[in-house]
Amino acid sequence: MEISKYKVKQGSNFKLSDIKTNESGSFSSKELAKEKLSANIERMANLQSKLYAQDKYAFLIIFQAMDTAGKDGTIKHVMSGLNPQSTHVHSFKQPSAEELDHDYLWRAMKNLPERGSIGIFNRSYYEEVLVVRVHNLLKLQQIPEKNINKDIWKTRFRQINAFERYLFENGIIPLKFYLHISKETQAERLLERIENKAKNWKFSAADLKEREYWDDYQKTYQEAIRETSTNYAPWYVIPADKKWFAHLLVSEVISKTMESLNLEFPDISKEMQAELKKCKQKLLGGK
Repeated sequence: MEISKYKVKQGSNFKLSDIKTNESGSFSSKELAKEKLSANIERMANLQSKLYAQDKYAFLIIFQAMDTAGKDGTIKHVMSGLNPQSTHVHSFKQPSAEELDHDYLWRAMKNLPERGSIGIFNRSYYEEVLVVRVHNLLKLQQIPEKNINKDIWKTRFRQINAFERYLFENGIIPLKFYLHISKETQAERLLERIENKAKNWKFSAADLKEREYWDDYQKTYQEAIRETSTNYAPWYVIPADKKWFAHLLVSEVISKTMESLNLEFPDISKEMQAELKKCKQKLLGGK
């Protein structure tokens, strides 16, 4: 699959409208896509074993999206074959009182993946330049008044870029996905949550309230993605009207990025090889 068309280039004049939400690439059927997804999951599992054994790199995979875009489902379907021992998912909710008493990156820092593991953020510190901006929530944060000025969003973009460069330069590889759905698709999925009793628990009247800010969110996401997509921490805008294609594309990006690191099982010393040989002889002799 060609993934470069979904990657936002650093410094580009990116527009969300350039990516169609209902695209399905060269795949003509859901069945073919599922076969490719299964193959990618197997690739990722094999690469994860090397990642864990090598113990030098970590991955931080971030999912952002409008409501109903399928963040939970993507994590479930794409990460299903990974070893849970070295895979950690953290969902970012409304900040607690403790979290508001720290800087806005604090709660992300304390949930960063350790070397050899994969960390997944369901929403992330990007909420601080998205929902906080759309709903003017800065007034609820413990920030000195002189620091809340017309340049605060540019300042936060700069801080986020510096934070992600720091992660990358320490072997934590950021991969950021925006699941891109249309307003019409969101309406269909919200209706399904109302009409399907098994999905009633997913529906919240707050989702409809947030929907009123659709245009504001689109502008805010567009600017945030444009300003923070870098060579070391790229954004991928994933067409998500067709869930099966979104799952496949995300798996393709992750597996190809993992492969680019040339992950390998560590070489063992001659002394260790000799010790293994002795242990094998003892085991065979004890049969």
